[in-house]
Amino acid sequence: MNHVIQHIIQQYKEVQNGTLWIGSTFTSKLNQVDESMVFKRPIEGLHSIAEIISHLTLWRKETILKIQTGTGSKTDDCEENWLTNDKLELIGWHHIKSEYDKTLTQLINLLASKDDDFLNTKYYDTDFKDNYEYRFIINGMLHHDLYHLGQLGIIIKYLKKHP
Repeated sequence: MNHVIQHIIQQYKEVQNGTLWIGSTFTSKLNQVDESMVFKRPIEGLHSIAEIISHLTLWRKETILKIQTGTGSKTDDCEENWLTNDKLELIGWHHIKSEYDKTLTQLINLLASKDDDFLNTKYYDTDFKDNYEYRFIINGMLHHDLYHLGQLGIIIKYLKKHP
């Protein structure tokens, strides 16, 4: 049975493109921007939209790797964690957004193949340097998405007022 996993999958889908009590989803926020906005930092010290989406994609890829192999390869200190706008502009917004969407589909499909007991299985977390149950990273990624969704809301609001 995978009732808990199905619930988690539903939450991932709703945060991306559902109807949330908080009123915003990644789709509703990202539909408000165009390529001229995504590489701009609103103020020094804050990330751009592209930097946040790239960051989220990296950690989704890491989560997929951890689910598939039992360990990851990245830490907070790796360069890919926060690629610069210069590097991201070379990649292009279309590709960044496409990778982001693709990793969500991959994660959901991978989770759908698991039963609820999988959540209690342990993996080695290269960033936290210990063994954790998969529920830690799967729920943590959802929390991570929500955290950055709030950031995107602030950044987009600022960029619209200060083009």
